Amino acid sequence: MEAELSFWAFSSQIVLPRLWEGMLVTLKLTFLSAFFGLIIGMFLALLRLSGIRVLRYISIAYITLFRGTPLLLQILFIYFALPTILGSYNIDMVIDAFPAGVIALSLNAAAYLAEIYRAGILSIHKGQREAARALGLSRAQTMIKIIIPQTYRRIIPPIVNELSALTKETSLVSVISLGELLYTTQRVGAKYLRIWEVYIWAGLGYLIIVFCLSSIAMKLEKRLETKGGV
Repeated sequence: MEAELSFWAFSSQIVLPRLWEGMLVTLKLTFLSAFFGLIIGMFLALLRLSGIRVLRYISIAYITLFRGTPLLLQILFIYFALPTILGSYNIDMVIDAFPAGVIALSLNAAAYLAEIYRAGILSIHKGQREAARALGLSRAQTMIKIIIPQTYRRIIPPIVNELSALTKETSLVSVISLGELLYTTQRVGAKYLRIWEVYIWAGLGYLIIVFCLSSIAMKLEKRLETKGGV
């Protein structure tokens, strides 16, 4: 019966309602992972720039690990292997698909965002640090009040690029049967055998999310330029 429906009828009655549910899961994954990734990334960047060698090495090891291994492997490890490892220490823990996806995506994004933060912080002229210290500000006060506010203005474009990549990388959690956009697309396409129609709408879904992120970033950039320039 569905095979007899026209493209628009099939899309409006069957495809779009189901893909909308998957898109909501993708949006939740994107925003939660971005939120935690931005926080962890800043923490890692500050550790990387710390004067304490041990903290620098911890940050470098983390960044190397998560940038040097495939995200797909990280997702599978957190979902399948981590509960098994914890179980060997008599810690009973079951990680559902959604939390596992958020954890993996957040930790992976943090490694890339940390390097973006670090580059942004280092781009601020050292004379500003020296001036702040001359005024009696501590290293922490200088970073929080002087350096970081200017850093955010400079790193918006690369952060948006990373978050756009994160949106597309959410598709990888389909391997743990989480019903995000790609997983839902595969299920609908396999059920109704009208593959190209389903995948066209899925592609448009990802494009809409990335376009919205880029538009928000452009508006934010203009607002920051109006307030004080980059």
